[in-house]
Amino acid sequence: MKTLWQHCHVATMAEGRYSIIEDAAMVTAGSLIEWIGPRSQVPTGDYAQVYDLQGAWVTPGLIDCHTHTVFGGNRSGEFEQRLEGVSYADIAAKGGGIASTVRATRAATEDELFASAEKRLRSLLRDGVTTVEIKSGYGLDLANERKMLRVARRLGDALPVSVRATCLAAHALPPEYKDRADDYIEHICNEMLPALAAEGLVDAVDAFCEYLAFSPEQVERVFKVAQQLGLPVKLHAEQLSSLHGSSLAARYHALSADHLEFMTEEDAIAMAAAGTVAVLLPGAFYFLRETQLPPMEALRKHGVKIAIASDLNPGTSPALSVRLMLNMACTLFRMTPEEALAGATQHAATALGMGDTHGSLEAGKVADFVAWQIDRPADLAYWLGGELDKRVVRHGADVTA
Repeated sequence: MKTLWQHCHVATMAEGRYSIIEDAAMVTAGSLIEWIGPRSQVPTGDYAQVYDLQGAWVTPGLIDCHTHTVFGGNRSGEFEQRLEGVSYADIAAKGGGIASTVRATRAATEDELFASAEKRLRSLLRDGVTTVEIKSGYGLDLANERKMLRVARRLGDALPVSVRATCLAAHALPPEYKDRADDYIEHICNEMLPALAAEGLVDAVDAFCEYLAFSPEQVERVFKVAQQLGLPVKLHAEQLSSLHGSSLAARYHALSADHLEFMTEEDAIAMAAAGTVAVLLPGAFYFLRETQLPPMEALRKHGVKIAIASDLNPGTSPALSVRLMLNMACTLFRMTPEEALAGATQHAATALGMGDTHGSLEAGKVADFVAWQIDRPADLAYWLGGELDKRVVRHGADVTA
């Protein structure tokens, strides 16, 4: 069944640019784009449906390539405490911080985690998101990491969104492994990853490489096992200090290295050579009131692809809007609206290993797109909050909420 979508303008985002087609049309066949171009050149034929998009601006569906959507509990109380002058160290000493989220996640049933995550994910979908990555990392044992990843799979089955599930067991040290980080890494490598991969719950493997998490040497052990299992890797790196985790990620041809405030030019060179995407997370930068900016000029100079994501999580980025992240990328990181939109479409797709099928509007790619009632593509990064009038299409079908 072929469908014609016409009377629109298209920002295809091919090759990470607006690549605009004025007065455009698009032909979809099932879940794929069959043709796209000027409306005056639409192929003749019988179309089962014809949609008049009323002059809308059409972009690829937004892709949130770094989230921690599944978790238990709520840490808004800690946010309030910090604003009242209580240090993070004091909060953590009293059982707060990530430890509180681990306890709440372990205590929650799978259905409870699904119900809370569904609400958060629906907020992202109302913002034009059609693809999302969801990490584990608040279970920190086999049973609870499995539980989180099962919820991620269920969300992809229940909602009109493509979900990539990432195992982030190497996120923090669980209480039962206090002062035994090497033993926990061995547990991840020998038991957790093989079991979760065998169950088909993992699309990629991530780790947190930082002085308060895991060392480059420990992360490399995780990467080697992921490689043996045929799973691509990603890395939280250079958020708080420079450990050259991003260069380590590049050596393993990681899909992405994320955060990167403290990365060096040498790291950027390594990432460019490996094709590793830099995923910037302006929500966490803002929420933590950081001052060390990612090295934007080095990333641009060496041609590193830059993606933008929400980092939706309970502790450092309770962000429910990718469009707000586009604005923050522009205002905080001095990206252009075009760069920011590429970061939430084409480059985000590449950061998930989906660049050949998603992220831009081209013949042969998946028909995930949004028809926005806006004046120009820059409006997506311009407006703060609220919902923009739009039609959301996923796999060629209208799924507008």
